[in-house]
Amino acid sequence: MSPRPNIVIFMPDQLRADAIGAFGNQHISTPHIDALAARGTRFTNAFVQHPVCSPSRASILTGWYPHTAGHRTLTHLLKENEPNLLRILKDAGYHVTWAGARGDTFAPGVTELSVHEYGFSTWPTIGYKGDYPDGVWSRLFYRGRVPDDGRVDPDEAAIRSAEQWLATHPEQPWVLFVPMVAPHCPFQVEEPWFSQFDRDALPDPAAPGDDPAREPRYMQAIRERYGIEDVTPEQWREVVATYYGMIARLDDQLGRVMKAVADAGAADDTVTLFFADHGEYLGDYGLIEKWPSAMHDCITRDPLIISGGGFARGQVCDSMVEMIDVLPTVLELAGVEAPHRHFGRSLTPLLADPAGSHRQYAFTEGGFTEEEEPQMERPAFPYDLKGALQHEDPTLVGKAVAVRDREWTYVWRLYEAPELYDRAKDPQERTSLAGRSEYAAVEQRMRDALLRWLVETADVIPAEADPRLPQVALPAPGTPL
Repeated sequence: MSPRPNIVIFMPDQLRADAIGAFGNQHISTPHIDALAARGTRFTNAFVQHPVCSPSRASILTGWYPHTAGHRTLTHLLKENEPNLLRILKDAGYHVTWAGARGDTFAPGVTELSVHEYGFSTWPTIGYKGDYPDGVWSRLFYRGRVPDDGRVDPDEAAIRSAEQWLATHPEQPWVLFVPMVAPHCPFQVEEPWFSQFDRDALPDPAAPGDDPAREPRYMQAIRERYGIEDVTPEQWREVVATYYGMIARLDDQLGRVMKAVADAGAADDTVTLFFADHGEYLGDYGLIEKWPSAMHDCITRDPLIISGGGFARGQVCDSMVEMIDVLPTVLELAGVEAPHRHFGRSLTPLLADPAGSHRQYAFTEGGFTEEEEPQMERPAFPYDLKGALQHEDPTLVGKAVAVRDREWTYVWRLYEAPELYDRAKDPQERTSLAGRSEYAAVEQRMRDALLRWLVETADVIPAEADPRLPQVALPAPGTPL
């Protein structure tokens, strides 16, 4: 591999880790994603730092936690005076481009990148009531089969743009950023992907927990307000099959980008990173979509893959990983020093030894205080009910922090009781063990870890104040926080 490898960052939206073949799903077909994992390392315990799109993306691209600079809402995008991975690489001499027109990460004018578009430059509509089937389907964000009428949607525009750009054999080293919309709802896809999966062969989503009184209150509020308490297993499987169809289309598009890299003669000199910004409920617990204070595994676990020429092949890393680790990893591979203090830890040692130590804990945060209610989104249909719930009762979306290790998940909520889950015995996190005397020591340990994390990451010294601080001083890998 070249001393300064080319870099492809392929980033779907709202993609669950367990909806990919390489991550254990036996009901879906993702040959190109699986092939990418076979050529590199997949990380089974990578977690996002926020359960919602823009805050998570800002965190990944800065190496900052959402609370570091207040990137906690859909509208607080990365500003001109803030660092981001793409600009850092551009300033270091990389030829950086951004394929497509997705713009919900950076404030206008921040990246100074070449944006290549293939005849499409607007955000897709999420649809009007008449665009959805009758009944409860609009509250499941389900539109189903859409016609293949030749129109180019944003994702196809991004892929064609990437193919065109790679065909020009850009000057190396280069970075290609491909942020996708799929499989974000509305759940819709054209043929042949719509009919690719047998609805009857798919398993039912995870059932709600055994004790509704011990689950976060937003869960029942969503079921009631959306009117989805009586959705049948057949309806849920229809949504899942369509979501899987969107992923199959996404997989095919990834394959086209990888072919274009190979056709450009750059396969051996290119590192590819594949990851999402968060997951999707997809019927689990009788819920759909996401929530700003959702901390479940299906929302926060990320399908992170790092692949490239020269790396060991087919590796699986079970170490705890945070998605803020992407920034220092890419910079180390590129031979670039971060110009700012951040909280990420490079994953490059794990690419050599996936059994090595890295982090003991991974943290995710989200939600708001009651006083921040005016800052909450006021979305249009079909997100209108979601927005209304948040404004009517801001405690339903109260601040929350989850801390995980290899065995346990602990969630602290500002306005509700904490939660504790045994990840090995209860991977779907359905039964909270918080408050039980036999788990008091575990709960105390996780609470102490959360408190120390909050104190250690409470603020950050700006790089312009002290340029000698390229990154946060951290204990040696494997040292308990």
